[in-house]
Amino acid sequence: EIERQRGISVATSVMTFEYKGMLINLLDTPGHKDFAEDTYRTLTAVDSVILVIDSVNGVEAQTRRLMEVCRMRKTPVIVFMNKLDRDGKNRFDLLEEVEKELNLSLHPMTWPINSGKDFKGVYNLTDKNLVLFAAHTKANDESVVEIKDLSEKLVDERLGEKDAATLREDVELVDGVHGELDISEYRSGNVAPVFFGSAINNFGVREMLDTFITIAPDPQCRQTTVREVCPGEEKLSGFIFKIHANLDPKHRDRIAFLRVCSGRFERNKYFHHVRLDRDFRFSNPYSFLARSKDVIEEAFPGDVVGLFDTGNFKIGDTLTEGDNFYFTGIPSFSPEIFKEVVNKDPMKTKQLEKGLLQLTDEGVAQLFSQFGGNKKIIGCVGELQFEVIQYRLLHEYSASVEFRAMPFYKACWLTSTDPKKLLEFSRFKQSNIAEDKDGHMVYLAQSEWFLNTERTNNPDIEFHFTSEIHKAE
Repeated sequence: EIERQRGISVATSVMTFEYKGMLINLLDTPGHKDFAEDTYRTLTAVDSVILVIDSVNGVEAQTRRLMEVCRMRKTPVIVFMNKLDRDGKNRFDLLEEVEKELNLSLHPMTWPINSGKDFKGVYNLTDKNLVLFAAHTKANDESVVEIKDLSEKLVDERLGEKDAATLREDVELVDGVHGELDISEYRSGNVAPVFFGSAINNFGVREMLDTFITIAPDPQCRQTTVREVCPGEEKLSGFIFKIHANLDPKHRDRIAFLRVCSGRFERNKYFHHVRLDRDFRFSNPYSFLARSKDVIEEAFPGDVVGLFDTGNFKIGDTLTEGDNFYFTGIPSFSPEIFKEVVNKDPMKTKQLEKGLLQLTDEGVAQLFSQFGGNKKIIGCVGELQFEVIQYRLLHEYSASVEFRAMPFYKACWLTSTDPKKLLEFSRFKQSNIAEDKDGHMVYLAQSEWFLNTERTNNPDIEFHFTSEIHKAE
């Protein structure tokens, strides 16, 4: 509902589609800066990323942070420069800005012919053809102009002499600088192929997908707490990277999203839930096509499966065929805004507690319980998340709340080789100590100065800005 009202996406959606005989699982993440954590965690489930950049606004804050996580995980990136049909930045300036801001080498694969109301299409630098643009009609075979060389008269006829001359100059410059794409450099995350287009008009997308299915990596091996697991192994393994409660408001459903990492997932077969040490079978596993859910019989490495959940799953849980390990590298990030939850209707306390647990299980926010009191504190990356939580608590759980700002600047997870030091610190700083919902001790710092002071005064305690759900042994 909030997505409809605001015209923005606030939750990761999962879509599966076929393209030229290839099955592609697309995890479409929120573009809004306040929903960065959901985006970051989704990156743990993917093998490659398509970064959509608004050619009008250029690089935004959330794009920088997302690129940092891609770099940290060495995830290959393809860049799609969007909204070329609107007046935006100069194409060369845009490339320079993205390279500088994201510290990323770019390799143009298509090149735009003008922009805004004068946008005429793109030149495909690989296939050496022109793809002409007409608003509100998707690119089809008729709009592709086959040419052997840009010097052909046909280019002048279709584009006009001035635009044809500009295109020739641009392409000569781009070819001279970039040459051919080195696929190994792309797969190692050092170089990003770049495409130009207009997503709302479905223009320039086909050229990107044609390249994507050729160069993007297959499902990769993944690290666990015990060993590396590879897609070719016979036994199933996979991890839960997202949970969404009440996906359909008419039904109280809760779906856990499983990324299959190895083996074969089969409907109605028993699989081992490592954390609970119990076996479960799933009679209605789903694949997702936009908002429709289709029951599937089997799934393979790289697939995302929706599992109906009655509260057994948490983010980071692992399913196997008997092995006992967890997949590593699934993080919780330190929130930036903290607010106390105030219950406006004490008669709905149970509904509120259930709602808070379910919504924080989804990973849209983090829940902290303050020591020495029963305050429930929600930590978020941005303000809009509080609106979403308030709206969903009211409409899905009939719990009415308001939020009271708390004077904290960062949450740090605490670890120490000396448990006594942790206990002393928690007693001394009781008003700043809380537990996350998994029982881990957290220090809530009022400011950077307070945080640095405590780190200096307590050398035996480590302060972490992220909490990895499962670490390697």
